[in-house]
Amino acid sequence: MNRSSMLFGGLTVLALAVGGAALCLQPASDSVAANQAVPAAKADNGDGPAVARLGDLAVTPAEVKALLASLPGASREQLLNNRAALENLIRTRLAEKAVLLQANAQGWPEHPDIQQQTRAATEQIVFRSYLASVSQVPDDYPSADELKQAYQTNQQALQLPARYRLSQIYLAVKDPGDEDAVRKQAQDLSKKAQAANADFAALARQYSQDSQSAARGGDIGLLPLAQLQPEVRGALGKLKEGSVSEPIKGPAGYHILKLVEQQPARVATLDEAKETLATSLRNQRQEQIAQAYLNGMFTTATLSIDGSSLNQVIKDNQ
Repeated sequence: MNRSSMLFGGLTVLALAVGGAALCLQPASDSVAANQAVPAAKADNGDGPAVARLGDLAVTPAEVKALLASLPGASREQLLNNRAALENLIRTRLAEKAVLLQANAQGWPEHPDIQQQTRAATEQIVFRSYLASVSQVPDDYPSADELKQAYQTNQQALQLPARYRLSQIYLAVKDPGDEDAVRKQAQDLSKKAQAANADFAALARQYSQDSQSAARGGDIGLLPLAQLQPEVRGALGKLKEGSVSEPIKGPAGYHILKLVEQQPARVATLDEAKETLATSLRNQRQEQIAQAYLNGMFTTATLSIDGSSLNQVIKDNQ
């Protein structure tokens, strides 16, 4: 999957806010965070092994897939490359289930104000769903020429930030009592990795406790500063391409980093921006179609507004 699709800045005209979505994500795992697996448990609903369990509550693989599917593409990609953030999303879902269980046990859904809010929410869901169904955008929109024109119009806003390709050796501190031993091991590995002709990839495969990056010789990908932990950002300023850092203390362990490549900020190419541009143009066109549909409602019947009644409502709420 193309990482560039999640790195663009906001477009002034098309409002393409891609990088952050609703999520504040760190980089490709507490691999640059802790990469501790959620223990598997059996779900009670026949969906196979649960991804996570809290007492009798479980989050199934199907639920995780549904949660991921509900996110914008850029946020979904970031989560899939950030084990710690994904596990936090699962913990949040378990907490929600626990709260809902308590609320239902106390008859909370039967409260009049909750029922009123539920009706209002249902109306909005039906309204938005139906309006979306009658404002579909043609499959062939936007055309190649329309994409090219949008790119040329917004080219200066389609900035890719400076990015850094890093490799790491990650050592987790699983128990506070292990802190000194892990720090010493990290210092020893850092010295080995800094030695002339050291094979950083081989050291990462052998010692790194982040399984995903270790399998790639420590590679955690090409990332902007915004997706790196603050501790890592501070260390980058001291590294040159090919150099290896001293051990960096993170929230759950130590990182030894190698700066493999540094790319300066630049304007995204049309190919890199194409997917995001197409999504924004389609969203904009759908809004236009939906607005035209709503405006059409006023041509099929006579609109009447009672001024005195409206004045009284305004007065009552002042």
